[in-house]
Amino acid sequence: MSAVGRALSVLDVFDGSACLRLTTIAARTGLPLPTALRLVRELVAWGGLERQADGSYRLGTRLWVLGGQVPCQRRLAEAGQPYLRGLRTATGRAVALTSLDGNRLLVVDELGAAVEKGAHLPLHATAAGKIFLAHGPDALRRQILSDLVRITPYTVTAPGLLLRQFADIRGGSLATTREERRLGECEVAAPVGPTGGAGPAAALSVTAPSAPAARRAAPLLAATAAALTAHLTPPDTITEVRASGYDRSP
Repeated sequence: MSAVGRALSVLDVFDGSACLRLTTIAARTGLPLPTALRLVRELVAWGGLERQADGSYRLGTRLWVLGGQVPCQRRLAEAGQPYLRGLRTATGRAVALTSLDGNRLLVVDELGAAVEKGAHLPLHATAAGKIFLAHGPDALRRQILSDLVRITPYTVTAPGLLLRQFADIRGGSLATTREERRLGECEVAAPVGPTGGAGPAAALSVTAPSAPAARRAAPLLAATAAALTAHLTPPDTITEVRASGYDRSP
């Protein structure tokens, strides 16, 4: 692996983790501890990582600045902001706008959620992720279903059950989760953009403390997602956002 590849592998292990210690970074990347230390120090000097008072590391602000300059995601975030605000106000719940980034869910924007913009989340344990799995390519489904990780006691790890959920979503149902990624959080999500071909451009989700509360937000969520879909014109906007997802990954 090249030096650049090793440095990128260090950044990649922060998937969904706020702070990591050097030993964890080395273990997750498979790099020798001295190599991991050298790369971490270089990334800290560049601004890609920040060292915390307890000795752990987190992603640095320079990455957030660079990420915010990606044109397709910036346009999606800007278009979605008024719709997120309206949905947040109408439901009183945490809301998020997400897109597909390789085999993970990328939080493009959020209001009131327990995740930050730019965070990556697992597809199979999130309602928005199930939207992309249901409507996305067969190759993506096969990849995710071959390695289902149990995150909470309620994470669905039975491929057959997930496939049935995906069929319901393709049939027009909203995607849901019940404490599958985080205890005390139930989600409902709807697609943004046409669902044919490579799948939707984005997904809009609401997080609530219970399944009934999430269901009550579902009609408002569906209406907001439809309105945002109609707003994402010309069609090139949807095409550009979709192109940044699974088909872009090696």
